[in-house]
Amino acid sequence: MHEALRQILQAEAKRPDEEIDVLRMALLVARHAHAELDPDPYIDRLARWADDLAKTLPEKADVPTRIARLNHFMFEELGFSAAQEDYYSSQNSCLNEVLDRRRGIPITLALIYMALGRRIGLELEGVSFPGHFLVKLTVMGGQVVLDPYNKGVSLDEDDLRLRLISQYGKAPATIQPLLYRASHREILVRMLRNLKGIYQMQGEIQRALEIIDLIIAINPHLDEEYRDRGLLFYEVGYSFAALRDLRHYLAAQPNAEDAAEIRDLIISLQQQGMHLH
Repeated sequence: MHEALRQILQAEAKRPDEEIDVLRMALLVARHAHAELDPDPYIDRLARWADDLAKTLPEKADVPTRIARLNHFMFEELGFSAAQEDYYSSQNSCLNEVLDRRRGIPITLALIYMALGRRIGLELEGVSFPGHFLVKLTVMGGQVVLDPYNKGVSLDEDDLRLRLISQYGKAPATIQPLLYRASHREILVRMLRNLKGIYQMQGEIQRALEIIDLIIAINPHLDEEYRDRGLLFYEVGYSFAALRDLRHYLAAQPNAEDAAEIRDLIISLQQQGMHLH
């Protein structure tokens, strides 16, 4: 199943970004934990919800009205909420479970929020803001930034700057460069990186390795993923696989901050290989 899923993601990632069905792909990602998952019933459920939402709005409702209605529908009527007590559960990164449990993390709630919002004429886009995935809407004279993890609250630059200072101890002079539109590939990779981190934290190395395979299938140019996979292979004793990935990383990033450390590890692995022969 893992190899089949890897091939599906790899094939989809070759399409122009605007043609990638990010909702379907996000559901397919959950097959790493739910091998027989069929995305169609979940997509149909979302479509029914979106139609129910659309029926409650007058055709010429303005943007603030549409946003307010979307927020009330998703968070009050459907009951979606932030996963706080179990934030680092892999369930919250599996879109099928988020739709079933109606609880998720910023990026999975954002995918649902965007799908519903677009049905009522809100051209919502994902934002890979540091530490917390957000959603934005371009409007006349600027943009509105919304946080589906906090019931769709609107955030201004001061709010965003305070979030960065709280998490990282500093913030840039301007926030705008951090509010670029996340591509569909970037959204899928960010979801998978969340899962990778969860499985590493839980000590589930095999699952973390499989997730990195999926990340590389979507974007084979993410050199740090080869490094991370190589280090995990090293951790479980797969020396030849570790050597392959670490050499790839060092060749692509010879001046990386950790290049000396990786080079020393490669030398050590090569010496081990010589002794084995």
